[in-house]
Amino acid sequence: MRSVLRTTSLLFAVALLSGCGIFSRDDGQLAPAELVEFTPTTEVERLWSANTGRGVNRSMPNLRPYYEGGRLWVGDHRGRVTAVNAESGRIERRFETDLALSAGPVVQDGLVLLGTFDGEMVVLDAESGERRWTARLSSEVLSYPVLHDGVVVVRCIDGRVFGLDADDGRRKWIHDRSVPLLTLRGTSDPLARAGQVFIGYDDGMVSGLRVSDGTVLWEQRVSEPEGRTELERMSDIDGPMAIVGTELYVVTYRGRMAGMALESGRMLWVKDVSSHSGLSLRRTQLAASDRDDAVWLVDRRSGATLWRDEQLKRRQLTRPVFFGNQLVVVDMEGYMHFYDVDSGEFSARTRASRNPPSDAPLVVGNTLYLLDEDGTLTAWRAGPID
Repeated sequence: MRSVLRTTSLLFAVALLSGCGIFSRDDGQLAPAELVEFTPTTEVERLWSANTGRGVNRSMPNLRPYYEGGRLWVGDHRGRVTAVNAESGRIERRFETDLALSAGPVVQDGLVLLGTFDGEMVVLDAESGERRWTARLSSEVLSYPVLHDGVVVVRCIDGRVFGLDADDGRRKWIHDRSVPLLTLRGTSDPLARAGQVFIGYDDGMVSGLRVSDGTVLWEQRVSEPEGRTELERMSDIDGPMAIVGTELYVVTYRGRMAGMALESGRMLWVKDVSSHSGLSLRRTQLAASDRDDAVWLVDRRSGATLWRDEQLKRRQLTRPVFFGNQLVVVDMEGYMHFYDVDSGEFSARTRASRNPPSDAPLVVGNTLYLLDEDGTLTAWRAGPID
């Protein structure tokens, strides 16, 4: 699990409670679930592998592949930005920025957007790698920035959200919201749609802001912090949210999954599911792995459970992603697990890497891409066994 506590004195306690990498295989209650045998119905093929740099380090930056224009863009913790041909795996561009990268890259409109541990928003030219501009922010950036209607929206770890002019980095607005004393290390990515941007906060609140000037359009609490201690009251929104039509979907840590009306934040339904890794959406279905690493498939229209699987509990799973008629998660040991979406049964398993994944797999068309923590990017396809 890449999320850790900002308050280091409680790191050990939270690691034990939430499965953050401290296990005893002699303790049946805490040990990761053993992998079960099954008859595969799907064949998984690795297409290529590429070395994109030094990967991530113990500071746990939010570095994951970003697809744009037939290329996968990847950053590493030492500031290298690499563009890989998505079809062949060939390295097409490589920029050495010497930045302490903490989030990105995002590539839009010929710009490469990068966040740093030093609290900077840096924008490069996607063709040459030359720096277009740098904006000094209030603290480190762990969420992916978004470019929408000429404004770069970036969230800092201290709760501040900045709107920056995409041409020169000039600050257009700032929205400040305090964060709880104790939170998971990580922040949900801003999600933009139709002139608005939606922000999930560490106290279980979601805000809708106007992109042009940062005006708060609505706020809605998804999960109410409860308990006697700061640890019990954690209700972070750390993973991706999802939008379809006029609805927004979100899940909180130690909290709830919810469907919300996009224009007002009105709650449409809520469900008792806790997750730090966010949601994936396909048509009428939502997928999530909860804090105990049970995998859920939920009807997005009502919140009804379609199926739930506990066979990978405590294996520190990524967010599940839809891949054709499969649902794919990756565990701490680098195993990719494929579920049949309709039945919820395992259909395939392969070990993609000896290293943990840096984030959930990225699906583009009929290809799945996985970046591990060592910086190795691999491409995969899957189909039924003849």
